[in-house]
Amino acid sequence: MSLLLDTHVVLWWLAGDPLEESAAERIADPATLVYVSAASVWEVALKRALGKVRLDGSLGEAVTAAGFEPLRITLEHAERAGSLPDHHRDPFDRMLVAQAQLEDLVVVTRDRRLAAYAVGTVPC
Repeated sequence: MSLLLDTHVVLWWLAGDPLEESAAERIADPATLVYVSAASVWEVALKRALGKVRLDGSLGEAVTAAGFEPLRITLEHAERAGSLPDHHRDPFDRMLVAQAQLEDLVVVTRDRRLAAYAVGTVPC
């Protein structure tokens, strides 16, 4: 199983904040591919510019240093995100759902609204 980290999970992991044990074990498992979407880096950059997130240095560099795989946004991802049912209005979360569906990834998240979509989740 390959994982896609929701934005809040990326920030918590990098900060060393606690996650549910099963989620933390899956993320830490060297046999598991763990992805971070470009959408999450974009979301953090926007929130950082608004003063809603404090972060030293580059999130992209931190993600790479943590051993996570970057996940680019493709045209197919964008089309899928735009055509999803309106269960969730956050465009960043909709992109993560689209990417998870198209790339066969399981989303690690605390957002229960993602369960309304046809996507696997791991609570954190």
